Amino acid sequence: MSTQWIMHNWSDEECVKQLKNCKEAILSKDEGGKLIIIDMAMENQKQDSESLETQLMWDMLMMVVLTGKQRNEKEWGELFLDAGFSDYKIHSVLGLRSLIEVYP
Repeated sequence: MSTQWIMHNWSDEECVKQLKNCKEAILSKDEGGKLIIIDMAMENQKQDSESLETQLMWDMLMMVVLTGKQRNEKEWGELFLDAGFSDYKIHSVLGLRSLIEVYP
């Protein structure tokens, strides 16, 4: 199961609710189940001035227009644990976006 560039639109509470639904729908980790998220992980990115400005612009946009926000690795981890997931890995491979693997 995968989600792309959408979790930053939601509040922490809304994300946990959606993550719990995803967890119910996927196989166990032993059976190869995992959730793949493509989204921004603020502190995992190359911190040149242009990248930092872009990340901050997205964070401001999420706070003003929607109930969401950009999250750092610690904040992502808290969401995953609150939703009942056991582990996760964040890979910075897609420019400002990261590939996040979340395991039940």
